[in-house]
Amino acid sequence: MSQRHLDSLFRPRSVAVIGASNRPKSIGSVVMRNLLRGGLPGPILPVNPRYKAVAGILAYPTVQSMPLAPDLAVVCTPPRTVPEFVQELGIKGARTVLIMSRDLNRHRDESGRTLQETVLGTARKHSMRILGPDCLGIIVPRAGLNASFGHTDITQGNIAFISQSDSLGIAVLDWAGSKGIGFSHFISLGDCSDIDFGDIIDYLRGDPHSTSILLYIESIKNARKFISAARSASRNKPLVVIKSGRLNQPADNTLFSREHPVSTDDIYDGVFRRAGMLRVFDLAELFDAVETMARDKPLRGDRLAILSNGGGPAMMARDILEDQGGRLAELSEQTKEELRQGLQDEFHELEPVRIIDHASSETYAQALEILIKDQNVDAVMVIHVPSAFTSSEDIAGAVINSLGRTRKNVITVWLGEKDTTQARRIFALAGIPTYETPDQAARLFMYMVRYRRNQELLMETPDTVPREFSPRPEEARAIVRNALEEDREHLSIAETNEVLSIYTIPMVTTRQAADAEEASLISRELGFPLALKISSPDVQDKKHAGALSLDLESSQDILKTARAMLARVEDSYPEANIEGFILQKMARSPTAHELTAGIVQDPDFGPVVYFGQGGTAGKAYKDVAVGLPPLNMTLAKELIQRTRISKLLEGHENRPAVDMQAVRLTLVQLSQLIIDLPEIKGVNIKTMLADANGVLVLDARISIAPARSSGEERLSIRPYPEYLEERAELPSGLKILLRPIRPEDERKHQEFVESLSAEDLRMRFMGYVHEFSHSQLAQLTQIDYDREMAFIACALENGDHKDTLGVVRCFFDPDNIRAEFAIVVSSALKGKGLGTMLMNKMIRYCRQRGLKELTGYVLRENEAMLALAEKLGFRKENDPDDPEISIVRLDLK
Repeated sequence: MSQRHLDSLFRPRSVAVIGASNRPKSIGSVVMRNLLRGGLPGPILPVNPRYKAVAGILAYPTVQSMPLAPDLAVVCTPPRTVPEFVQELGIKGARTVLIMSRDLNRHRDESGRTLQETVLGTARKHSMRILGPDCLGIIVPRAGLNASFGHTDITQGNIAFISQSDSLGIAVLDWAGSKGIGFSHFISLGDCSDIDFGDIIDYLRGDPHSTSILLYIESIKNARKFISAARSASRNKPLVVIKSGRLNQPADNTLFSREHPVSTDDIYDGVFRRAGMLRVFDLAELFDAVETMARDKPLRGDRLAILSNGGGPAMMARDILEDQGGRLAELSEQTKEELRQGLQDEFHELEPVRIIDHASSETYAQALEILIKDQNVDAVMVIHVPSAFTSSEDIAGAVINSLGRTRKNVITVWLGEKDTTQARRIFALAGIPTYETPDQAARLFMYMVRYRRNQELLMETPDTVPREFSPRPEEARAIVRNALEEDREHLSIAETNEVLSIYTIPMVTTRQAADAEEASLISRELGFPLALKISSPDVQDKKHAGALSLDLESSQDILKTARAMLARVEDSYPEANIEGFILQKMARSPTAHELTAGIVQDPDFGPVVYFGQGGTAGKAYKDVAVGLPPLNMTLAKELIQRTRISKLLEGHENRPAVDMQAVRLTLVQLSQLIIDLPEIKGVNIKTMLADANGVLVLDARISIAPARSSGEERLSIRPYPEYLEERAELPSGLKILLRPIRPEDERKHQEFVESLSAEDLRMRFMGYVHEFSHSQLAQLTQIDYDREMAFIACALENGDHKDTLGVVRCFFDPDNIRAEFAIVVSSALKGKGLGTMLMNKMIRYCRQRGLKELTGYVLRENEAMLALAEKLGFRKENDPDDPEISIVRLDLK
């Protein structure tokens, strides 16, 4: 993730326009006009040998003839000319190049490389950054920069918009202008050949003028970089996204493409949720969502009360709310009584709260005050239908005055157009979200609920994985490698069962037979009753093909049924590859639910885990959700809850609740399986039964292929780096484990911080710290291993990890050149060698990453830390901005 030269892109001191023109309606002419109208404070340098001046500005015949090296160069010339201009700009010393020219990936040079490849090679050689090609441009009103060929100016605001589509970008600029919506940044990415979503999101994450980031996405090229940047930015500001191409074909890039229900859009949906982003589905919702988040207080929960003077609009809002998975608040008995007694004749109904058509402003205010006090209410929607007997403006004023200092959210719906304009203006000035229709308000409320859930998921402390889950990856790896040596693309039934069993996924007893006679012999070993089915990758729906028979009670039944089944399948599927027969013990559970789960490979995001309803119903309803590995128990729970069948799993009528711990654990086990074994291409658990006693897999297949990259590299999110764990011993004889920090460490980390003396905390955080909130502890323990690393020292006792004794932490810059460290050890262990051990561990890791420098900021009075830094080879210098701080630096080269 590189931030190199992005300041030159967004705050250039000078801009060159290669291909600037006086020809009306040409791109070179429009770009020059927009740059001049934007008010850039620095020089604008048009380059075109045909003109002495462009738009009244002195022009230069060549790049080399320019009097200075531009921070930003805009190239709007024919594709064939672009590589030469980029070469000249590199020699001149330009830092960033914005390429508007199209089709560079369709044209090739004399060596056979595409023009885009040639441009990127040149840019790398000269350390330049490329935005585009096929790019509309960028606009930064606060910097006076409009380097685009857009047809309209934009108002300065606090929304950053990143678009992968020129045409949609132009439409958004026009639409936003008509609505008075302003932007801090507008960026068209084009082909994302170099600068992409991850780079821009990372830059905007730290921009104080961008309070929210909107994205229009067609595809993601660098999945890990995108997710890492989005997860980091989502902790600070809302990211709202539209993804095109929702109604696409199911993913077909695995063995199970005919069976698994996962589409590319399902995968993107899982990505956006994991990154803490809010997904919307049209432009109006995009800006409505941003406006609502900007004006709303942090949402306390999803229980919405509805107050309305019209029955129809209230019921419409309730229907949309419940259809979107929301909850109508269940009012307390005290609230119901207060509404009846307080409103008397003006009160009609409770769910939703319905008052008379011509209710006065006093009635609205009184009802709203009663609802806000109810602890069962998280937010209130106030609906007003115009009446000849009341004033919309007066009621709006009463609603605002009744809110007082409440921390609960109130959203308003003032129906109509002519008589409600002033009321809506009153709400806007008061910072209260207001909408034109109940369905719009209900949908936007549910967007806020989903955003809150995604944010909570980013910070939620995961449940601990049960101790009994301790897989043996080397055993599973041997099975897979043996199959690969035999040039097979999938494991046999027996191998599949063994691999899943190694990862403690319960499997029904299963055996495979080559023919009917062997099936009959095996059946006597298994016992009865048994299920029998044809083993063939070409017969998918075995039930309808007559390739499945249940409740067979004897070996003679097995022999007879197998022969008849084989004849039937050979007749119906003459081209099918028949591998033999599968025999399974009958699994009886009348209250069990049929589920499906597995792993598929996405070309952009790598392996993903899916879960949903199994059987015919699952195929009909396409009830499936997707999550990214690594999964923990909390993420697995959220993945399950996104399916419709999750409600039934909680218990329904005569069917008791299933063992949800077992279902969640199965998904975590699948996640760990794909992390450990990069040779596994896909897993399809076609049928998994779940009931109150646990889960049982009936039908599963595993596809394999030679690993093209390590387990970590092919994952979109870097998993816990277990290989960095290291056992050590202090001079005192205390045995410890040095390992990366994990999200599950939050409780022990809190205990560790609370055990530190006030003085040690002051030395570490350069100020007095009284306590840490959950969100602060989550940021310390739920780290992105691509962006930072924290090693903790744990005491070892009988092989178990006990208390945390110390921690060293490093934050890496986006270019992976420098890192900043911080360290603290238990007050009782200072001077015992633990600090040295932790620092050496971090120094070794930083060298392995290829970093060039390690830096720390230390209070001058922290003599112990300064002495440790000197012992380890750091050089000390004064902080020019703070006389109380010393800077220590270590050259890692």
